[in-house]
Amino acid sequence: MTFRMPAEWTEHERCLMAWPTRPDLWGAVLEQAKQEYAQVARAIAGFEPVTMVAPPGHGDEARTRCGGDVDVIELPLDDSWFRDSAPIFVLDPEGHRAGVDFRFNAWGRKHHPYDADDRLGAALLEHFGETAIRSEMILEGGAITVDGEGTLITTEQCLLHPNRNPGLDRDQVEAELKARLGVTKVIWLPYGGLLDTETDGHVDGVCAFVAPGKVVVQLPDDPEHPDYARMRANRAILEATPDAQGRTLEIVDLPQSAFTEVDGVPVEVGYLNFYVANGGVVVPVAGLPQDAEALAVIAAACPDRKVVGVPTTALAHGGGGIHCITQQVPAAPRRD
Repeated sequence: MTFRMPAEWTEHERCLMAWPTRPDLWGAVLEQAKQEYAQVARAIAGFEPVTMVAPPGHGDEARTRCGGDVDVIELPLDDSWFRDSAPIFVLDPEGHRAGVDFRFNAWGRKHHPYDADDRLGAALLEHFGETAIRSEMILEGGAITVDGEGTLITTEQCLLHPNRNPGLDRDQVEAELKARLGVTKVIWLPYGGLLDTETDGHVDGVCAFVAPGKVVVQLPDDPEHPDYARMRANRAILEATPDAQGRTLEIVDLPQSAFTEVDGVPVEVGYLNFYVANGGVVVPVAGLPQDAEALAVIAAACPDRKVVGVPTTALAHGGGGIHCITQQVPAAPRRD
């Protein structure tokens, strides 16, 4: 049976999130991180159901902070970046759903332990009674963006990094993406973010499909930005490469960048790291004047959705944004 990963704008049954758990990652901003996770969950719950997964013993805290509109369950966790450790959901031709359980190694073994997160995909699929498809390839959801019509975009900086799948070459990685996610064309961009040393350059800091044939691209307008030339090189490839349907991609430039400080550490809040919900887009913001400009670009790119900004400077301090802490579950009919 052939499965395919639907685009993020496909109707969702729910959004999955996980409660922040790793004190050694968050340090002095753990309290702020919990507040931001709860704010993101409440914002998404305004558009679609949200299930928050908390580690055993932390469910009551998550319920209290997130409010009654967010469902909370308890499962063993190491960390809270569900885009990367939760299953990636796919649909068969009749619209029935399964979850692809890729391996997870904490972005190249950067954090320990990570064994509970590596087992989390299978645990979640069992909890929800979903069909599981196992892959032995290491893959994080933040490393890919798909249009649901055969095209996947990723970065060589991340997917070909030797700390992920050193035994696989580019052709083998591409073959597994096609086999498990039902795509027919992979567009390889050379660069992720230069400052993105945590994920080694996930594509959700570079570009995102927002409609068939339409991609929003992070394109900092400051020549001093470390990604000024790198993102333009990526953009040139997208401009010259047709998608799986033979279309020339429509490119929407997102020039704004937001640098601020959290606990004395400089961080960049990535506006591109947004989550497309049912009827909405939930966007990271930094409390800076350029927030409004970025929200306007995203609203113009997604004219049929309500755009909501949520402050996420602690998330940026932790190494990510709203897309990084969410994973959509596409709507599907129940199996008999």
